Amino acid sequence: MPVYMPKEKIEEIFTEYGGSATNTGSTEGQIALFTFRIKELSDHLQRHRKDHSSRKALLSLVGQRRRHLAYLQKKDLNGYRALIAKLGIRK
Repeated sequence: MPVYMPKEKIEEIFTEYGGSATNTGSTEGQIALFTFRIKELSDHLQRHRKDHSSRKALLSLVGQRRRHLAYLQKKDLNGYRALIAKLGIRK
């Protein structure tokens, strides 16, 4: 994991959204982790505007999160709505 992601933070995210710290495969937990990483990279890119490799990584993360959200929307619509409200993404 990147330097800005301590193991304790990852466990905290999966505990809050995935149910337990060891449930790293849950869709909700992965979306929450992507959201945290996207926010961190966005902050980094505001300070370092010419860091194109990080910009590419950011776009990749946004695409992965979008695909996970589409899967969750098909699988569990109520869970999808609750998650996007809790994370503060989308409209």
